[in-house]
Amino acid sequence: MADRSLTFFASDVHLGLNVADPAAREARFTAFLKAIPAERTEALYLLGDIWDFWYEYKHVVPKGYVKVFAALTELIEKGVRVYFFPGNHDIWAYHYFESLGITVVRDRWLITEIGGKTFCLSHGDGLGRGMYGYKFMRAIFHGRFFQVLFSTLHPRLAFGIGQAWSRRSRLAKRHKYVFKGEKEPLYEWASEMADRQKTDYFIFGHYHCPYSATLPSGAEFILLEDWMEGSPYLCFSPSLGMSGSLPNME
Repeated sequence: MADRSLTFFASDVHLGLNVADPAAREARFTAFLKAIPAERTEALYLLGDIWDFWYEYKHVVPKGYVKVFAALTELIEKGVRVYFFPGNHDIWAYHYFESLGITVVRDRWLITEIGGKTFCLSHGDGLGRGMYGYKFMRAIFHGRFFQVLFSTLHPRLAFGIGQAWSRRSRLAKRHKYVFKGEKEPLYEWASEMADRQKTDYFIFGHYHCPYSATLPSGAEFILLEDWMEGSPYLCFSPSLGMSGSLPNME
């Protein structure tokens, strides 16, 4: 029996966003999923915003993405555990993913052991001090009242609203964010978390820019890049450490 020692991480594919070449982006992501060596892979962690807008009703889900779901299902059937962290664009994932065998992580972050190392994983949005306006909006979107209210809309109207909101995002406008390192609330949050609990790796998405640094505790802090132009992912092996499209460590 093959040794399942590999773990993969990806984030911010934004499937469905009409930026750059959406079809090529979906094809790259599907090819990535198909290229994962299932017989040697323990898990795949999808750290949010895999879809640019996802809202599912009880009996209605967004159309398309058949090849993506087929590739994910094939991995699951071959024994790979697939975890999905809802991001700020695909938070309204209720039951469909789980019906496919995908584990939906609904906590703000997950502390887990992988290959003898401790990982803290999250989409990363809203973690840290400040950002009160964003946190207020996030609380509304996650609130049961808003979700029930939104679900009363016809899917054509609901998806039109969602796609219009998405087109106003920083990513849709091609505004690149520059992560400011130690000055960022997320960096401070990770540093404080590492002081309270020994952690080897912090991996986040959301910011759409590759960044990595060593925290004062010695933990590695990593931001995953988005998939607008390339196919960024990370692969962890207990024997080889981290590899893939990992930016140079500071």
